[in-house]
Amino acid sequence: MPEGDTVYRLAIRLRAALDGTQLRRGRLNVPKHATENLAGRTVLGHRTHGKHLLTDFDDGSTLHTHLLMTGSWTVTRPGRYLPARVRPDVRVELGVRDGPTAYGLTLPVVDYGTTRDMDQLVAHLGPDPLRPDFDATLAATNIVAQGRTPIISALLDQRVVAGPGNLWANELCFLRGLWPWRPAGEVDAPSLVALLHRAMTHSATVREAMQVTTGDTRRGRQHWVAGRAGKPCLRCGTVVKVVAEVSGDPARRRTWWCPSCQPE
Repeated sequence: MPEGDTVYRLAIRLRAALDGTQLRRGRLNVPKHATENLAGRTVLGHRTHGKHLLTDFDDGSTLHTHLLMTGSWTVTRPGRYLPARVRPDVRVELGVRDGPTAYGLTLPVVDYGTTRDMDQLVAHLGPDPLRPDFDATLAATNIVAQGRTPIISALLDQRVVAGPGNLWANELCFLRGLWPWRPAGEVDAPSLVALLHRAMTHSATVREAMQVTTGDTRRGRQHWVAGRAGKPCLRCGTVVKVVAEVSGDPARRRTWWCPSCQPE
């Protein structure tokens, strides 16, 4: 599943294509909103909160989308169109007169309504490290409040901090030397949040740095532990371990760790 920094970069791309423009075509190809026609509306801007994308229009309405595991967006240049074989996958089509068209493909979540209602859909989320209103103190407080919950699980809970997914949860635990199952209430939460803020901001805003946690962009060396089960730790050489899923995680995501750098 794309994480907060990926969606942040997506919003930058969509801003460049759509912000400030009037739509010539605006279709939502999902049963709930199939009769909506967004043509004629001006795109005011794109916002993100964690893994959620919000597109605001000049009539006080907002489009809310989430990529989950299957969704993606693509932007075509003026006069260019998607191949016919891809057209059945289009869930959102936002086209500018004599300009680009943005297509949301196989999006599992497409909601549309008043901006107030769409904001309510994300009101349960915790602070987002990539938003200008990020509250680091609240994020740290939320982590500590998880008590005996393993820190790897707390970092995946979007109500605690919005944005990090499995890659960032695993890499942050390594970088802070945390055994993934250490109780969240026992970690140095302010230091962890500061690292999270710095690392995700770097990933989201620096070219070629997207989710490269080691600083090494060579294939197979971009991450410290994520995806490296059975391989030597890039720091100490100990074999990286993996378990099949995070405890209590409905998405059954894996956890990687170095037994030497992240002792129990």
